[in-house]
Amino acid sequence: METPSLPAPKGTRQALILAGIRLFGRQGFTATSVRQLANEADANIAAIAYHFGGKDGLRVACAEEFGRRMGAAMGARPVGPDASPDGARDELRAIIRAMVALLSGAEGASELVPFMLRELAEDGPGIDIVYRGFAEPMHRKLCDLWARATGTEAEDETVKLAVFTLIGQLMYFRIGQSIVSRRMGWADVGPAEIQKITDRIICNLDAMLAAEKGK
Repeated sequence: METPSLPAPKGTRQALILAGIRLFGRQGFTATSVRQLANEADANIAAIAYHFGGKDGLRVACAEEFGRRMGAAMGARPVGPDASPDGARDELRAIIRAMVALLSGAEGASELVPFMLRELAEDGPGIDIVYRGFAEPMHRKLCDLWARATGTEAEDETVKLAVFTLIGQLMYFRIGQSIVSRRMGWADVGPAEIQKITDRIICNLDAMLAAEKGK
């Protein structure tokens, strides 16, 4: 199951979506006014209605942009029916590298996760949008890769949970970045630190796959 890629927003539409991701994530949907959104995007208030039909429509577009960016980072390549265990493992490694790079280093990444966490806290419409458009199909892809790498069944409960634990590691290094930096004694999370995080998670992945295959 692959998700059709959405085109990247441009111009005023892009500016408003970025403003929405920032302000909705920082303040919440209800506390963010249309005027604040327009000012943040350096746009006319009427542009929100023109492009999205209103603040609710902008919220939906922000969730779609979250899914688009995450999906683009993970890649849209389907898993081939004859993928070898080594090939599946290499694809999992490649996805980890891309996801760590996006969540830890890409411009604007620090605002993506707070936006989604706020949607989860507020039980917003973005949850269903991201789940249907990105989370479920990409989780299925990761489960398929995991199964091919280990000789297990993709829809087995243990495989699903294993993939969620892998995703959890990726997300924590974004959510808990300030805590990680303090404990590690890092002044900043730059390319060298991102590489160390990536190497550690890939090492964890290899150990998890080896343990699964050894059962």
